[in-house]
Amino acid sequence: MQRASRLKRELSLLTAEPPPGITCWQNDNRLDDLRAQILGSADTPYEKGIFNLEIVVPERYPFEPPKIRFLTPIYHPNIDSAGRICLDILKLPPKGAWRPSLNISTLLTSIQLLMAEPNPDDPLMADISSEYKYNKPLFLLNAKEWTEKYASQ
Repeated sequence: MQRASRLKRELSLLTAEPPPGITCWQNDNRLDDLRAQILGSADTPYEKGIFNLEIVVPERYPFEPPKIRFLTPIYHPNIDSAGRICLDILKLPPKGAWRPSLNISTLLTSIQLLMAEPNPDDPLMADISSEYKYNKPLFLLNAKEWTEKYASQ
């Protein structure tokens, strides 16, 4: 019951006051199955891209983090080809930093920040990470190409 009322509150807040460049909604009117869109931030290789994400809210939410993954392919050192995201607040302690005080809006904003500022020292994609570290112009070119190919409307 706690999960349902909290999710309803979070979703109405996300609808009323969405973070800039982020939208979130229920998929098929199911409270535990959400979709989100993140617009690529200006001055990043993801600029003007529209990235779709899937959010699966577990039974134990907010004591367990939602599972979030990209449905839109993205060229990024912290996001793998299955769309999984390497971000500490998406995991429970001790390895992660999830806390029940966090919410879906915070998670989506953090993912948007991760898109703008990759963390090459904690990669899911080692090859993209080393490209980011040692050949940034090539990384930026590849990321921009992927954005144009997969995230343009």
